[in-house]
Amino acid sequence: MKTLITNIQELLQIREASIKKVSGAEMAVVPSIKNAFLILEDDFIAEYGSMEDCPNISADIFIDATDKVVLPTWCDSHTHIVYAGNRILEFVDRINGLSYEEIANRGGGILNSAKKLNQISEEELYNQSKLRLEEVMLQGTGAVEIKSGYGLTVDGELKMLRVIKKLSQNYPIKIKATFLGAHAFPSEYKDNHSGYIDLIVNEMLPKIASEKLADYIDAFCETGYFSVEETEKIMDAGKKHGLIAKIHVNQFNAIGGIAACVKHNALSVDHLEVVTEEDIEVLKNSETMPVALPSCSYFISIPYTPARKMLDAGLPLALATDFNPGTTPSGNMNFVLATACIKMKMTPEEAINAATINGAYAMGISETHGSITVGKKANIIISKPVTSFYQLPYAFGSNLIDEVIIEGKRIQ
Repeated sequence: MKTLITNIQELLQIREASIKKVSGAEMAVVPSIKNAFLILEDDFIAEYGSMEDCPNISADIFIDATDKVVLPTWCDSHTHIVYAGNRILEFVDRINGLSYEEIANRGGGILNSAKKLNQISEEELYNQSKLRLEEVMLQGTGAVEIKSGYGLTVDGELKMLRVIKKLSQNYPIKIKATFLGAHAFPSEYKDNHSGYIDLIVNEMLPKIASEKLADYIDAFCETGYFSVEETEKIMDAGKKHGLIAKIHVNQFNAIGGIAACVKHNALSVDHLEVVTEEDIEVLKNSETMPVALPSCSYFISIPYTPARKMLDAGLPLALATDFNPGTTPSGNMNFVLATACIKMKMTPEEAINAATINGAYAMGISETHGSITVGKKANIIISKPVTSFYQLPYAFGSNLIDEVIIEGKRIQ
């Protein structure tokens, strides 16, 4: 099936296949064509160019994009959208002055979500999670990483990963699965960290690997959660089962986690609300992608990732939602884009690069997603009529998406 989109005001993020990510000053540029056409064939991008070169073809679907911009769908490389219930009461607790740590210490936080998840069936967990997935697709996300980590038991973690696999099988969106058994220590292992890590390494990982349920492995490397040494044990164990590291690090404290992740060739380091000069130096010349989660900072009122400092040092940066029930109950990448511009002082060009091509890199799908490139997946956002693509982050409370196409399918 052929889809021909014509009269595009501006076609954004056109790249050669060899470009996997952009860094530093390169992030200030989004290559584009004004007054453009785009041809999609089945689930791939077939051709694009200026309207004056538009071929006279017989297409199955014609779309007139006059006054509209077209760009690749968002690549959300960090989410927790498979979860049970919600944590609305903790939202009120924070308004009343309790900190993240105080909420966790009284049985809230991750352990609260784990309790709820272990009480419901796999079918119910799937039914709750698919609604969130459908929502983010309509909001322009065409690829998403989903973590486990709210089971914290063998059965609970397997349940989550099986739900992620089922979502991947039932929806056209590209999904990458990350095993995050090392999200928090269950209450019964509060004083027996080595016992829980043994459970992860000796019971969870072999079963996950045998069922091929995960692509990546993660840990919450933070004071009060998993130490640098414990995180390294998790990364080593994952590597033995073919799972590349993508690690939560530097959300509240800088404890040396970034250096450990780079040493272990982690694909990404995520959160980074606290970043030191030493961290920046370690990330330079590495293949590890820093990932910022600005809507988490917005929701729980913590510092934002110092994007300007990092980009000025020549680093790349990706943006993701952190969609989860406790600290970011939203998977809206459009809001992430706007927040990065408004609060992190990223330019619209930098934010789009961070949410598309660098996001694809951070989830290991650069070959197929993240740019308008012949041969990549037919994943595009068509905006409503706008004056320029700057309007996308500028009008942060408006839905400026007219249509989303994922793997050649129009999302309704």
